[in-house]
Amino acid sequence: MFYPYLLLIHLLAAIAFIGTLFFELLIWPAVRRQVPAAALAGVDQALSVRSRKVLHGVVVLLYGAGIGLAWHHRLALAHPLGSTFASLLGLKIVLALSIIGHYLLLAFWLLSGRLSEGRALGIRRSILGHMVLIVILAKAMFYWH
Repeated sequence: MFYPYLLLIHLLAAIAFIGTLFFELLIWPAVRRQVPAAALAGVDQALSVRSRKVLHGVVVLLYGAGIGLAWHHRLALAHPLGSTFASLLGLKIVLALSIIGHYLLLAFWLLSGRLSEGRALGIRRSILGHMVLIVILAKAMFYWH
């Protein structure tokens, strides 16, 4: 059975995804105040390019494994209010789809020239909040009966 491998891939990808957002929102802003202005633009650009490259693969693994895990639990998902497990899993899926919606909105704002620093920061904060809730729900699925 592939389930344990999908679970491991999903877990590791979630750690990478959340860790990257955590770094971008809580660590880097404090560090960048200490970086000389002359170096800051180059460092910001390098981090942005590397982050995008890595996160694209991470997101593919995260959502791909998530789809495989959801397929494994398709009978529970057929009756989302039939058990606490199914309800929490369904809520996790809704939050994961909302994250995709966040990225679509981000892309729209970027392409239409309406992406400000404030909007980008708000989107990243919301995504991190969604991810933290998803992690809590993932743990709760197996403990709340």
